[in-house]
Amino acid sequence: MRKKLVVGNWKMNGSLARNEALVAELRKLLRPDGVDVVVCPPFVYLSQVKALIKDAIIAVGAQSLSSAKEGAYTGEVSGSMLADLGCSWVIVGHSERRSGYGETNVVVATKVQAALDSGVRPILCVGETLEQRDAGVAEEVVGSQVDAVVSALGVEAASFVVLAYEPVWAIGTGKTATPEQAQAMHAFIRDRLVRSGVSAQGVKILYGGSVTAVNASLLFSKPDIDGALVGGASLVAEGFSAICAAAAAS
Repeated sequence: MRKKLVVGNWKMNGSLARNEALVAELRKLLRPDGVDVVVCPPFVYLSQVKALIKDAIIAVGAQSLSSAKEGAYTGEVSGSMLADLGCSWVIVGHSERRSGYGETNVVVATKVQAALDSGVRPILCVGETLEQRDAGVAEEVVGSQVDAVVSALGVEAASFVVLAYEPVWAIGTGKTATPEQAQAMHAFIRDRLVRSGVSAQGVKILYGGSVTAVNASLLFSKPDIDGALVGGASLVAEGFSAICAAAAAS
């Protein structure tokens, strides 16, 4: 039985005051029994959020990292720096990083390896665009994204990676894959891992893409959906807490 995991990706949002208010509300509302909860604020707020969480059962993650360990990489943040701040998770390969910053499958694989080398658990994002889905190549695209990481890491290391299936056409659009569409791709990803030699029954696969308190229960009822990577809804304590409650109840 895989324990559900809900991750809040704050993206480039927040301020010292807003973060303090949001975490205070989360501490009141969250009842994380039966579900693991992670919040991923921007780099500059990691220390603040870590301090605010205190004894709450919420982990802190980052939104990206460099593939390099240290050196002349202006503006970059390494996995060891994240670990030094108490981050236990990091999002890697989000579609916004792939499309906006040119992160290829090869780059994403090196970042996943860098995270593991630093003791930070990577959440690998995979997903297809609407054009790719309409062209009938969604599985081919997602499969290649998964294969690149398994090939680079090896099957043993790949079993420690959490995956997040995010159809690009559903991120921030209000559109959501139907529970059946999401389950079909999650099952495909798990089968792809198994065919690659990964012991995949214990691997968590999250769904991301306009997840809300309204659709969360239906998504979490599917056998291969192990939680959610939540964007905008993670900035509203009541909505994010409701998603976490749905995960705990599933």
